[in-house]
Amino acid sequence: MTEGPWLDDDEQRAWRRTAAVMTLLPAALDAQLQRDAGLTQFSYLTLAMLSETPGRTLPMSALAATVNSSLSRLSHVVARLEQQGWVVREPSPDSGRVTVARLTDAGMEKVRETAPGHAAEVRRLIFDALDCDGVESLACVAAAILGRLDPSGGMRANPLSQEAPRASGDRRATG
Repeated sequence: MTEGPWLDDDEQRAWRRTAAVMTLLPAALDAQLQRDAGLTQFSYLTLAMLSETPGRTLPMSALAATVNSSLSRLSHVVARLEQQGWVVREPSPDSGRVTVARLTDAGMEKVRETAPGHAAEVRRLIFDALDCDGVESLACVAAAILGRLDPSGGMRANPLSQEAPRASGDRRATG
């Protein structure tokens, strides 16, 4: 095994801060969603992604790709969401061999109830700490890293990760 170059002091500082954010942020978002809505971050992301698709329906395989999950993990989460009456699985009208997940009206209402509090927490934890230049820098840094982690662009196909600016007043669910 050959030894690669070590991180310099600036890289080490940036990496340690990034690692801390990667550890603390998901836990903080999960805590807010559990407390306020009885949902995990992954469950909420699943509901939010369905809420933003035409017909509020996606094939399970496409939904798994959208939420960056294995089909097995997604199936377990969707089963729990079905028990709550928020999602139903049914055969695709285009192909009986494909199963789609569809957000129910009750699921859409759950997203509408949950989104404001979740968006407020995302704003409090992230965006309130940044000025306009910081928001742009965060977007650029995240895009650069995402390009390395997901070179095929699958996560960039996710409606919430698109580069297009939002219209004023656009109130998409926060993922």
